[in-house]
This record gives sequence, C-alpha cells and structure tokens, in this order.
Amino acid sequence: MEEQKEVFQMPRIGDQAPDFKAMTTTGMMQFSEHIKGSWTILFSHPADFTPVCTTEMSGFAVLEDEFKKMNTKLVGLSIDSIHSHVAWVNNVKEKTGVFMKFPIIADIDMKVSKLYGMLQPGESETAAVRAVFFIDPNGKIRLIMYYPLNVGRNMDEIIRALQALQTADEHKVALPLNWKPGEKAIVPPPKTIDELEERLKSNYEMVDFYLAKRSL
Repeated sequence: MEEQKEVFQMPRIGDQAPDFKAMTTTGMMQFSEHIKGSWTILFSHPADFTPVCTTEMSGFAVLEDEFKKMNTKLVGLSIDSIHSHVAWVNNVKEKTGVFMKFPIIADIDMKVSKLYGMLQPGESETAAVRAVFFIDPNGKIRLIMYYPLNVGRNMDEIIRALQALQTADEHKVALPLNWKPGEKAIVPPPKTIDELEERLKSNYEMVDFYLAKRSL
C-alpha cells in the first residue's frame, strides 16, 4: 500500500499571516506582536552552515538598514536549533564581517514551517524551501515567493517588489512590468461611462482608455 504524504496548508495572498510563538536568535517572539504596525519579510532557508543559505542570509543582513528605512522588519527561519543558529551567526560574522542582527526562528519542531507551507515534500521533507512572505502593517500576506533548495533568491527583486507594494498602496495604482521607483504607474481602468469620459479628457499617457499611465 502506497504511503500517504502529509499535506501542509499553504497560506495565500490576502490571508492574515498565521500567528505563532517561537524562540529566535533575539529571544522569544510572538509573531503577531513583533510585526504589528510595520511591513515584514518572513523568509526561510534550508539549513545553517550551508553555502547558498550563507550568501542569502548575508544578503538580507547587508541590506537590513535599507529595509528599516522602508518600515520593514526581517525575520529568518530554518529547521535548526537555537544553538546552531547562534553558532552560525557568529561564524559568518567572524569569517565575513557580516552580522545577522535580525531574528532567526529556531523551528526544530517544524511547527512554523508547516504553518506557512515551507515544507514541500517533493523537494525535501526535512528542510524548508526558500520561501519569502511579504506581510503588510495589518498582518496581511501581500506577496509570496518560493525558490527551490539549490537556487538563491534575487535581493534586487525582493527590494523592488517591496517598493512596488508600498507604492501601489500609497498612490492607489498598479505597477507595470519591470516597474522601478521613479517610473510611471498604471491608473486603474474606468468602471463607468462617466469615468471613461474623464479618462479621455485627462492628461494621462494613454495606450488606450483601459491602459493609462501617470507620474507619481
């Protein structure tokens, strides 16, 4: 008889970020309290003392001040003990000079990984894939990225995606392909005839009435 694999529920865009309590490298954390009022990027890595993970976590650490300027907290995670995390943080600081000051969750019982769908049995049953959750100040999941164990993330895209989410919220617009700060945004299409008439009289850059751009 074929053995059935455990199925883990994966949070979706628009869901409230699941709450949990866990030990981290900066102390015990109640996630909902820690992230209240700020944007948060929750990201997992497969294991401490591994090469790709070291480059990724260092990448987040180097840019931590930039994230802070965008009112964004960083929270890492892997299925390792708190002792392993602390030793790894110290090792990376000694070898590279990069200090991971943000909290890293010790998820040795895999509770948080299962809660967030970071364990994907087709890839690995004992290591979290490289997941990235963008969570807004209201605790809502706004964007999710998943990478396999053997491919590192792109920090430029993570920064760009965060900037796009924050810009779209602030200006009530949408952002086109490859949008970067300073470029024009897409104005939501008209929903009534009156809105269509206003659109046609506007000074927006228009490809057509349904695709119009404006400067921010």
